[in-house]
Amino acid sequence: MKTISSFFSILLILGVILLTGCKQSDTAEETTTAERQSTTESSSNKGQAFIEDEDSEPNALRIAIGSPDHSTLVAAVQAAGVENSLVNVGPLTVFAPTNEAFDKLPEGTVDELLKPENKGRLAYILKHHVAPSNYPIETLIKNVEKGRTLYMASGENVEVTREGDDIYVGGTKIVGTVRASNGWVHIIEEVILPKRE
Repeated sequence: MKTISSFFSILLILGVILLTGCKQSDTAEETTTAERQSTTESSSNKGQAFIEDEDSEPNALRIAIGSPDHSTLVAAVQAAGVENSLVNVGPLTVFAPTNEAFDKLPEGTVDELLKPENKGRLAYILKHHVAPSNYPIETLIKNVEKGRTLYMASGENVEVTREGDDIYVGGTKIVGTVRASNGWVHIIEEVILPKRE
């Protein structure tokens, strides 16, 4: 009788050990599956800005990334987390300040804006460089002739003027233009600061 009782006790202990081991294995597997899903979600939630596409015409963001004269702008766009805004279907027109344009700001301004606590302020300034419409040079000239301002993604308007052959937007001269798959990129000499900045 003692032998049978001992045998059942051993079986019971082995059952508990096996059950505990299986539960731990299931928990580890669930954790690994959750980690895999989290990694997949975090990489898939980056949006259109992070899709690699070397074959089609570049969008506004790809043009800026490919330009050594716009590395400060790209750093600002990334710090503000507005990459996806520059790759939307559009049409949109981006007024892209050069590195030299950012250098004209008071000393320390760019470093201050790139801090995480200033993300919202930086995003607002960058949106002030995007017009949610299609504005090639010819259309900008028509706006000058009709006395129209440009509505920017910041919610503010900027003035368009002309001096000789030069077009100015928000008081800064357009020095180059590039066609993008989702609109236009106009290269400008200065940062256009919003009035509410």
